[in-house]
Amino acid sequence: MQFDEIVAVRRANPAWRLLRADNAPLVLSFLGRVFVDDNVREISESGLVSLLDDELYELNKRLGEDAYPRTAKAYLDEWSAPGAGWLRKYYVVESDEPHYDATPAVERAVAWVASLRDRDFIGTESRLNTVFDLLRQIVYGANADPKVRIAELRRRRAEIDAVERGEISVLDATRRRDRYQQFGEVSRALLSDFREVEANFRSLDRQMRERIATWRGTKGELLDDIVGSRNLIADSDQGRSFQAFYDLLLSVDRLDELDQLVREAQSIDVVTDARLTNIHHDWLDAGTRAQTTVRRLSEQLRRFLDDQAWLENRRVMDLLRSIEATAYTVRDRRVDDFSHEIDSPSPTVHLPMERPLYRPTVGVEVSSDGIEDGEADGHSDALFDQVHIDPAPLIDGVRRSLRHHGQVTLADVLAGSPLTRGLAELVTYLSLTDESFTKVFDDQVSESITWTDEHGERRTATVPRVIYTRPSSEVPRSSSEVEML
Repeated sequence: MQFDEIVAVRRANPAWRLLRADNAPLVLSFLGRVFVDDNVREISESGLVSLLDDELYELNKRLGEDAYPRTAKAYLDEWSAPGAGWLRKYYVVESDEPHYDATPAVERAVAWVASLRDRDFIGTESRLNTVFDLLRQIVYGANADPKVRIAELRRRRAEIDAVERGEISVLDATRRRDRYQQFGEVSRALLSDFREVEANFRSLDRQMRERIATWRGTKGELLDDIVGSRNLIADSDQGRSFQAFYDLLLSVDRLDELDQLVREAQSIDVVTDARLTNIHHDWLDAGTRAQTTVRRLSEQLRRFLDDQAWLENRRVMDLLRSIEATAYTVRDRRVDDFSHEIDSPSPTVHLPMERPLYRPTVGVEVSSDGIEDGEADGHSDALFDQVHIDPAPLIDGVRRSLRHHGQVTLADVLAGSPLTRGLAELVTYLSLTDESFTKVFDDQVSESITWTDEHGERRTATVPRVIYTRPSSEVPRSSSEVEML
């Protein structure tokens, strides 16, 4: 980096500004613990104020009453101001209370300070193996020569043959610790990158809003520009990489494999970081928030497709620009030369008596002669034969299935509690909502649900795979409840 570039980064970068702040230890420790360590992506103002009040009380009790004399609300306002840029303050749908989220600058600053700690063990062998694996993927993945591919497959086959002969190399404690340390670093770095990806998507969303508000061309040209920009987001390297990662993470088979591998790795004696047990669920939560930000781009486009809204916004902008142009013209003239034209010397008056009088509508005569009572051809019992399914027992069944598993499918739940009320009970399962679990529909995989109706006939329904999962992370609570998006 050049000298001028470093000076510019030092002046404008929020992470550097955080490290130079007088209360940097408070900001790094508090925001790092709440947002980074606990993976909180959204917290209400009352919840964050309560947590900061407890933190300030403990620090003032230990360091002195004048260590941090300001209120928690004052500190949050300072940290979320444009001059700081360490907290993002915003409002969520159906809530009048502001919410907060840490910016990528906090992630970078916390990670840099954490890297300054002295480490008693620095693994190098696993990184070298990772370099070899990445180079193999690049070289063999980009090579279309069948001979090269066959040679690589034969090398792998030789490794399989060696294992079949009993030549097994088991990792010792040092090598296991080396690889687990690298796994932890990559996992936490990936979780940190999601916040920056979401910030980049919000920046693109803000640029699109500015382009719409200041557009001077036709509506068709605006829509072409917006749709093209949205395709550029999806087709960019970051967009394709994020979508590929998110699709891979949503794969039920890969997610089950990842969950099993993480749990088995945590059972090894050299593993001590309990936070990594549910790191893949934290990835899923962070990826979902980034997907929500991308979806808002489409919502912004749909809101501007209304013709009336477009015409009204265009008229308001034209009037504002006309007022600005007139104000600039008047400012540059002398007071004696000021003149202004009006449309008419007198207002136009519409008297109430000029409006037409009320005209009653012509009445229509209805004859009721010759009407006879009719008889129904069928039975009305079906109108009163209503089926009600109580969702509470179904929710209890899902909770019991989730006691020993991080996630279960609808087929797993029905294997222990088959359907007894038919299609109505199946629809109730699809619409279950509860704070103890979340529900995900996998449209890529279908499942067949079978039951026996009241006539003894077998019925089968094909539905997308439904996955019930326990909450991956919880917002820390002290004296007030934290809301999640």
